Amino acid sequence: MDLKTIAKEIREFEGVTRKKPIADLINIFESVRSEYGNSVVDFGDDAAVIDIGGEDYVLFAADGIWARLIEASMWWAGYSSVLVNVNDIAAMGGKPVAMVNILSSSNKKACKELLRGIRDGIAKFGVPMVGGHLHPDTPYTSLSVAIIGTVKKGCEIRSSTAKPGDSVIAAFDMDGRMGPNSPYSFDSTTMKEPEDVRAKYRVMHLLGEKHLLTAGKDISNPGVIGTLGMLVETSRVGASVDLSKIPFPGDVDFIQWLKVHPATGFIVTSLPENESEAVRLFEGAGYRASVIGKIENTLKLDICRGNECVTVFDFATDVVTGITQ
Repeated sequence: MDLKTIAKEIREFEGVTRKKPIADLINIFESVRSEYGNSVVDFGDDAAVIDIGGEDYVLFAADGIWARLIEASMWWAGYSSVLVNVNDIAAMGGKPVAMVNILSSSNKKACKELLRGIRDGIAKFGVPMVGGHLHPDTPYTSLSVAIIGTVKKGCEIRSSTAKPGDSVIAAFDMDGRMGPNSPYSFDSTTMKEPEDVRAKYRVMHLLGEKHLLTAGKDISNPGVIGTLGMLVETSRVGASVDLSKIPFPGDVDFIQWLKVHPATGFIVTSLPENESEAVRLFEGAGYRASVIGKIENTLKLDICRGNECVTVFDFATDVVTGITQ
C-alpha cells in the first residue's frame, strides 16, 4: 500500500477521529484554569498530576469504555476498564493505587458480566476497586472507571515535553493474539500470570526513575501513529517515522497493526544518547522495542519509507485532540 493511502487510513480511522471533540470540551474550562492551583499537569496527558505535598505526586485518570466494546463482550469491557486505567498510570511512570467505577444498566446479567471482568482485571493487575456508583435503572449499559496512582516528583513522564532531536521509540508486548472482540485490539495479558503482567508495567516506572525518557504515552485506541500524533500535538513539535522500523507480529496485517490498541504498548521519546538503554530495558522486560523515528522542529507528523515521506497530520491545520501545553 502506498504512503498516501496509509496516511489517509490513519487520518480517517475512527480511533483517531473520535478524539476530535475533546478540543471543544477543553475550551469550556479555560475561564477557570486559574483555580487549578495544585495541578502540575491537567488536560492533554494520560493522567493529571496533582501536588499535595510530600515527595510524591498523585496521578488521577479516568476512562469510559467504548460502547462497541461493551456490546461485543461485557466481560472483556469490564476487564479492559482495569487494563486501560493501569496503562494510563504506567504511561506516566507511576504506580497504580486504587480505582472507582460508575456502572449504568438495568440489565442484571450485563452488570454481572461487567463486574466479573473487573474482578478478573483486579486479580491480574493487582489494583483494587474501592468504590463507585451504580445507576440500576438506565435504558443503556455503560461503564467508566477512574484511577489514582503515585509517582516520585521529578520522575513523572509527560506527553508535552518532547523536543526536536529526541528519538521516538515504540515498545509492544507481542506475546499475545489479535482480538478477541475487535479487529483493532490485541490481547497480551489474559493468558499470562499476574506477576508477568505487572512486571511489564513496572518498566515505565524504572525508565522514569532513571530519567531516560523525555516524553511518553501508552498506545491506545488511535494506534501507534495516532497516539504519537497526540504526543507531538501536545508537545507542539513534529515527528518523522520510518514505517519499516515499527515492530509488528508477522501474522498480522501491517496496516491493521498501525491501528491496533496493543493492550501493553508505549510510544516514548528519549535523548539520542539514552535510546539504547531505554530499548534495552524494554526488551529486558519482554517487549519488542525499536527506535522508529525522531522528533522534529515542525508541526507535522510524517510517515516515511526509504526516501519517500508523506504527512499524516499537519498541526498548523489538523486536530487530533486540539490540546497543547
